[in-house]
This record gives sequence, C-alpha cells and structure tokens, in this order.
Amino acid sequence: MKITSLRTYLVAPRWCFLRVDTDEGITGWGEPVVEGRAHTVAAAVEELSDYLVGQDPMRIEDHWQVLTKGGFYRGGPVLSSAVAGIDQALWDIAGKALGVPVWQLLGGNVRDRARVYSWIGGDRPTDVAQQAAARKAEGFTAIKMNASPQLELIDTPRAVRDIVERVESVRAEVGDDFDIAVDFHGRLTLPMARRVLPLLEPYLPFFVEEPVVPEMSAHIGEVVRSTSIPIATGERLYSRWDFKPVLQQGIAVAQPDLSHAGGISEVRRIAAMAEAHDVSLAPHCPLGPIALAACLQVGFATPNLLIQEQSLGIHYNAGSDLLDYLTDRSVFRYEDGHVALLTAPGLGIDVDEKAVERAAETGHRWRNPVWRRGDGSLAEW
Repeated sequence: MKITSLRTYLVAPRWCFLRVDTDEGITGWGEPVVEGRAHTVAAAVEELSDYLVGQDPMRIEDHWQVLTKGGFYRGGPVLSSAVAGIDQALWDIAGKALGVPVWQLLGGNVRDRARVYSWIGGDRPTDVAQQAAARKAEGFTAIKMNASPQLELIDTPRAVRDIVERVESVRAEVGDDFDIAVDFHGRLTLPMARRVLPLLEPYLPFFVEEPVVPEMSAHIGEVVRSTSIPIATGERLYSRWDFKPVLQQGIAVAQPDLSHAGGISEVRRIAAMAEAHDVSLAPHCPLGPIALAACLQVGFATPNLLIQEQSLGIHYNAGSDLLDYLTDRSVFRYEDGHVALLTAPGLGIDVDEKAVERAAETGHRWRNPVWRRGDGSLAEW
C-alpha cells in the first residue's frame, strides 16, 4: 500500500481536516490545525507531502521520526500540528487496513468508557452558575469554566474577588458531587497566581488549567507549591521534551493536544512519561470530531487518563459544531458524563466527505481576539 495524496480542508468554525488517500482505496483522516493559523499549518502539511507521497502508510513511527527530525529546523506549534494531523490519519489507515480500532493497536482498551467534560463561559457569576446547572442536567459530571476576563499584571482586590465569586457561584449551584475545572488561559502572572489560587481552595476545583503562560514553565513549580489545587498544563507544549520539565516540577494533570503535540504517537509517549511522575492525562480538545476521536483512541488505551475535553456546544463552534461532519453522530453520544468505547476500525468515526467539501468551499479565517489592559498594553487572551 502506498500513499497517493494528502489534501487539507479548512472548515468552519476554525478547523483544518486532512484526508490521506492510498492506492488500495483506504482513506485516513486527521485534524492538523493551530487555531488562528490554520492556513499556515495546511501549508506545512503540503510541504511534508513531498516526502510522504509514494510511501507505505503503515510505517507510522518511521514517518513520525522523519517528519519531526528529518529537517534541520524542528519543533514549534506549526510543524508539530502538521505532523499531528498526518499521524492521526496514518493511524486511521492502519486501523482500517487491519480491521481494528486504533486503541487495539495501542495494546487494547483499559476502560470501557471515557469520562468527558463540557465547557461553560465565565463572564458573570450568575451566567456560569446557570450554565453549570444546565450541563449537570444534561448528565455531565464535570465542567470547565473561564476564570476571568483580561487581568493586570497585579490586579485589584476587586478583580481577585470576582474570580473567587465565579467559582463560588458554580460550586453553590452544582454541589459537591460535581467537578469544576478552572481555566486561566495563562492570564495570571506568578505573583497573581500565588495570590489567587489559595483563595479558590475552599471550593475544591478539579484542577486549575494553565495558570501562567508556557513561557513560565520553568517556574510552574512555584505555582504548584503555592496551593493544594491540582495544577494542569500542556495545551501549548508540543513534545515530550516540552513536558519533561513541568512533569518534574509537580503538575498534577498533563494536557497535550492531539492536534498540536505530534498526534497519537507522541501523546501516547507523553502519557507514559506522565504516569511515571504520578500525573494524570486530560487531553486538550476544543476542536473537531477527528481530533476528539484521536484523543479517545489514546484515552481508551491509557491507564492514567483522568478525563477528556470535548467541544460540543462550546462558544467557538457558532455556525458549525462537533457532529456536523459525521455520518453517524451516535458515536459521541454522552451518557452519565461518559462516552462509550469506539469500536469501528481506525479512529472509529465516519467522516461525511460531502459535508467537508461543502464547508471547505467557504473555508474560514478565524482569529483569536486581541485583548488589552486598561493602559492599552497587550493582555493574555
């Protein structure tokens, strides 16, 4: 079997899908994207296709090594995301060729279902409480919420109390048999993290996600030591080498993104490294159905999986949502806050090719907002 072509599709709301075809008629799908830089990642995939066309798609590990290390310049989100989507597609082809789901190729399933969480907003305390209650009524057992709007380098007591009140309102609404993850998107400086996180401890967050930007990874241990709340990070770390220092500094939850961190091959290795540090895995995935399917294939075969993010109903998905590009939407039916084992070959989903092609005719040019502080300087979004 040989790879004959690679084709990318930019589809709403902000995704990039990849189709890899072979001379035996087996097609694999991947999701290579950096949100806000989808065209750039698609260009990287096109460049990498020069090497891949004519190759045996079953040599997944060798291709991963060549694509990540065969060029003199390595790493970074664009290259790692391009490789991630290709890697997902190759695993999809391998599973379909052998007639088994990818998790079977990873050693078999260690669980029969995977816990998932839903996302809510974070603008006003009354809003988040109501949204959390709605997710609980839908059967979810955990949510993730934004913690704040833009923040100053060291913000006012009122800004700090607003953060606490958001979390407090959700806890009061959902009770103690429900998990609340709090996402800071790197908006805290180190001194702000040391001030804010201890004040959240009475509400027992499931974890606090990315309290500081990844550029501060060398100092994440200071945040870990400042609070009893489990610290999660990793959506903007792209390899096991990026994860090595944060694992050593005591984070509780590793959050590699299957569409950014080298795909199934690399996240499988990151998960094993995390297990050796008594760290749980909670893959980041506010993306589309292919990325989610890839995450779940790893999760079903990974002992230290904590929970899986999924994007159904997330505010980014206005106009198009997670299920719009699938022919069988039942594969992502959530019951009691879990999704059942995917059993179809490959990634376990059937992509609606016509829907993808229609959407790609319009495409997208999604960009993340640019936030500024009160003095006009750039703030973390």
